[in-house]
Amino acid sequence: MGWIVTIVIGGIVGWLASIVMKTNAQMGMIANVIVGIIGSALGFWIAGLLGMAATSPIVGYIISIAGAAILIFILKALGIFK
Repeated sequence: MGWIVTIVIGGIVGWLASIVMKTNAQMGMIANVIVGIIGSALGFWIAGLLGMAATSPIVGYIISIAGAAILIFILKALGIFK
């Protein structure tokens, strides 16, 4: 059950980040899930380095979306998304 929740939440986070970064038309469902899961881990890693903690679920989602947006920015810089 935990993997299913991870995939669903990762897809939602990746989708919201792709809307923020204006790459929604270029990304499919699989890309949204992958970017959401990896971006969330990236966001929490960066937040940990900055000494920030997710004190509530809302803050956790914001950190996840920000991390996914950073990952999309990096992928755009590498030329994967245009």
